[in-house]
Amino acid sequence: MIHMKCKLSHWFKKKSPSVTNIPKHIAIIMDGNGRWARQRGMPRTAGHRVGMDRVRDAVAICLEYGVPYLTLYAFSTENWKRPEEEVRFLMDLFEEALKSEVDKLDQQNVRVRFIGLRHNLRPSLRELMEQSEARTSGNTALTLNLAINYGGRSEIVTAARRIAEDVRRGEVDPEQIDESFFGNYLFTAGQPDPDLLIKPGGESRISNFLLWQIAYTEIYYSTKFWPDFKKADMRDAIFFYSQRERRFGGIKRGESI
Repeated sequence: MIHMKCKLSHWFKKKSPSVTNIPKHIAIIMDGNGRWARQRGMPRTAGHRVGMDRVRDAVAICLEYGVPYLTLYAFSTENWKRPEEEVRFLMDLFEEALKSEVDKLDQQNVRVRFIGLRHNLRPSLRELMEQSEARTSGNTALTLNLAINYGGRSEIVTAARRIAEDVRRGEVDPEQIDESFFGNYLFTAGQPDPDLLIKPGGESRISNFLLWQIAYTEIYYSTKFWPDFKKADMRDAIFFYSQRERRFGGIKRGESI
């Protein structure tokens, strides 16, 4: 894990041909909306609305670089503890965004998926989520995972419970269960684990996000709040990733013991 505080945007304003090591999956914890608004004497909800612009930027950059998967942490299982007014605003904002953005995402050949627990979301939001997934299911340029009512621990528990049920029904032999098998029961089944996790907001934590999937993910921290994390910052993060040598527990290439 490396903290990145320097400005790298001067290296390139557009996609650089020299940046060939592109992540296949980028995950982002969209942190700092409320603090961004508070610094400006605005309600927290204003930060969430500006944060939507950064979502559009993140999608645009992934399409520009040919990143196949993007996962955005939109609402955690712990966010229900926030004031009722803020939670209601966020649910309204999700519905508004799906109504206004899915047309464009579909035109951009983006597939929309939702990961998380749906049972306690309002019915109107669940219906829009299902419609968005169905409409974009055939798109292939980018898979956009939106994590709503998501928690890494609850995902693991849900997967374990599903496996236990299959074992009880005699459909799974416990001897079959290994890391690869377990991954097929996660919300991200069939997708590669994130190569790059972007964490704006100035806090060095992973916030119960993709706990299983980020075991070997490169982490890019930024002191900027999410509403200020623009396209140039996304390019900086990709450039950071392109310079990393991922060893997955091994040693550097050419290094002797």
